[in-house]
Amino acid sequence: MAPGANFRGSFTALVTPFKNGALDEAAFRGLVSWQIEQGSHGLVPVGTTGESPTLSHDEHNRVVEMCVEEARGRIPVIAGAGSNSTREAIDLARHAEKAGADAVLVVTPYYNKPTQEGMYHHFKAVNDAIGIPIIIYNIPPRSVVDMSVETMTRLFELKNIIGVKDATANLGRVSQQRHAMGADFIQLSGEDMTALAYMAAGGHGCISVVANVAPKLCADLMCAVLKGDYATGLQIQDRLVPLHDAIFREPGLAGAKHGLKLLGRVEEEVRLPLMPVTPPTGQVIRDAMVHAGLLN
Repeated sequence: MAPGANFRGSFTALVTPFKNGALDEAAFRGLVSWQIEQGSHGLVPVGTTGESPTLSHDEHNRVVEMCVEEARGRIPVIAGAGSNSTREAIDLARHAEKAGADAVLVVTPYYNKPTQEGMYHHFKAVNDAIGIPIIIYNIPPRSVVDMSVETMTRLFELKNIIGVKDATANLGRVSQQRHAMGADFIQLSGEDMTALAYMAAGGHGCISVVANVAPKLCADLMCAVLKGDYATGLQIQDRLVPLHDAIFREPGLAGAKHGLKLLGRVEEEVRLPLMPVTPPTGQVIRDAMVHAGLLN
């Protein structure tokens, strides 16, 4: 089996539930189990949606451990292990491997604006430090750097680097990356709204925020399009579009936590500098969940 063979479909970028300022371990474990029951194809703990910027290292590592323990090998776990410090990214990646994660998601270093060569050496250092697959997370709106197709192609030659979570919102990149690296380079959409179109251009799946709230619909959409049934995919997309809009009206993880609260699954608590969604946005999320058939 090729290294990326099981990284296909709907991967949920899990929120990290809190209660009174601390990790809500029971709610997190419940969320993981529910995601698996609902048909999600994989889980991505402690990405940006998991509030990794405001977790301590101990909390970050604990969330990865809980996710792996609760998943019990039923579906792959791609642990967030990104940092704008290469040493820190290595530490997080090594811990994820030790904890039993199937792969790590490593973001392009944000804030310090490395060159393409700097990014290459950052990812090569993580590659050389671990023995599990690495997915590059390319998200220029957050990291202020855009990894070029050329740099990605160089990195794909390394033993552990198997693909990308692409949040460029540029659908042309899917085709360019496919042309440069072939169909075996795993391409996961990092944007819910355009994931359907992303798949048509050669994508393998989506790392989804909305799947926190609508795991079955997101998984069903991916199952349909992976079989080439775009008519069914479009029907599901029509149900999800208002929810894609609503959840991202304010920071997506706050929107996802609000939706999960409406479903009775987690508290809405977030950590500063983020805030819970405002009441008008909360109403829009509720209406979108009704439209999707998630609430009466």
